[in-house]
Amino acid sequence: MEHIKCLIIGSGPAGYTAAIYASRANIAPVVYAGLQPGGQLTTTTEVENFPGYPEGVQGPELMEDLRKQAERFGAQVRDAVITEANLDAKPYVFKDDSGNELIADTVIIATGATAKYLGLSDEEKYRGMGVSACATCDGFFYRKKVVAVVGGGDTACEEALYLSGLASKVYLIVRKPFLRASKVMQERVFKNEKIEVLFEHNTLGLFGENGVEGAHLVKRLGEADEERYDIAIDGFFLAIGHQPNSTLFKKWVNTDQMGFILTQGNTQATNVEAVFAAGDVCDPVYRQGIVAAGSGCKAAMEAERYLSEHELI
Repeated sequence: MEHIKCLIIGSGPAGYTAAIYASRANIAPVVYAGLQPGGQLTTTTEVENFPGYPEGVQGPELMEDLRKQAERFGAQVRDAVITEANLDAKPYVFKDDSGNELIADTVIIATGATAKYLGLSDEEKYRGMGVSACATCDGFFYRKKVVAVVGGGDTACEEALYLSGLASKVYLIVRKPFLRASKVMQERVFKNEKIEVLFEHNTLGLFGENGVEGAHLVKRLGEADEERYDIAIDGFFLAIGHQPNSTLFKKWVNTDQMGFILTQGNTQATNVEAVFAAGDVCDPVYRQGIVAAGSGCKAAMEAERYLSEHELI
């Protein structure tokens, strides 16, 4: 059974940054890259808001740079998946998708979160070509253009308001006949002249030649007065929530109602000794690459401190 001082599960900005810091601290981290090596940023095109890239950078290229930097300092990155975990007692026991068993003195969970989609085939077809799940990440590309946001909660309203400062018009597509957002947020949306709320609407599909050019909508689906029509848009933003990838650890690690791992105070420590969390798996608020990277740095420093205090290095 392989013995690892610091096991990092996940390979987005949080996982790779944790690996960089852990490697430089000489604690020989092993990174399990997971099903999507590089995380969510590998599904985006241009990234313009990550420090150090004044001309912008393609998402996959950014993540490859972070991986190379981690490997340069000695991190071992494995394109494999942790499939089983047992955090009952230290050192903690894991198994990967090849059946290999390993034990770890410290663990950094950086498995990220997955944006929820409507399930339309067009969402995959146009991903990175007009379909996005992050207005803060991609809104800049839609300055003076027309966009649509799907959702009726606080997140959707926040995204619509943010985009209204960039786009010429924002459609807010709401399945129900009301908004679930807070009253204050609703008032801001209704007062914004750039936002048009489409209640009782569902999206049937998207269309366009070289990217999103419009959406097929249906109003009052299944009702006698059902109406189907198209709207012209340049961007389609999903704001119906994120699902944190924490299921494997929920038996031991405390989470909120949505499944986001809870960390203690201003640290990345979880309720389980020597187990830390970083990135989107513990961040229901910001969900930005640079924030995830910062939390990965903190988690690695805390893991190194734990190993040192317990004379494991």
